[in-house]
Amino acid sequence: MITMERLLAVLEGREPAGVRGRQHTGDERSAGVLVAIYDDDGPHVVLTRRSPRLASHSHEVSFPGGRHDPDDPDLWATAIREAHEETALDPTTPSLVGHMDLLTTVGSGSIIHPFVALLPDRPDLDANPDEVEAVLHVPLAELLLDGVYREEEWDFPGGPWRLSFFELVGDTVWGATAAILRQLLCLALGIEDDQGYVPADA
Repeated sequence: MITMERLLAVLEGREPAGVRGRQHTGDERSAGVLVAIYDDDGPHVVLTRRSPRLASHSHEVSFPGGRHDPDDPDLWATAIREAHEETALDPTTPSLVGHMDLLTTVGSGSIIHPFVALLPDRPDLDANPDEVEAVLHVPLAELLLDGVYREEEWDFPGGPWRLSFFELVGDTVWGATAAILRQLLCLALGIEDDQGYVPADA
């Protein structure tokens, strides 16, 4: 069982330990995503189902977030701005807790900076139809149920890679979003996450 107290204790002030995913080249574009959590009889996380109108990753489940804009003062600001644009989240409500490990993506050539933020209660959100088909409020306890998590090994240039999947009711969460969720759960449970990463000083 994951409690809110345990989750906050392990994430408070956390800095990235390195870069997960495929070997990063330094040419990736930076993106910020918001891992927004709140307590509603247990920890919940806010996810979105991307609009089918989008040219890439349409209909996939993801965290609110996106590419860094030159006008953003930093990547935390990117994550907050994108969450507001996608879900109408009040930008004054999230409080930064800590940082998950950075993550490189194969398809979009991005390096993702996931920021864990605490919301004071369940947010009243409104999906922007141009970007988001639906906002999902997912209990972390659901992610731990039998049969929800699975892994597959896929072939990529440079060798095979193990991918994580979470099977929710009506949605499959995979790719970078699933990898971030996996690390979040491992940290909260105090277990080793054996998905590979490049140490921060490499």
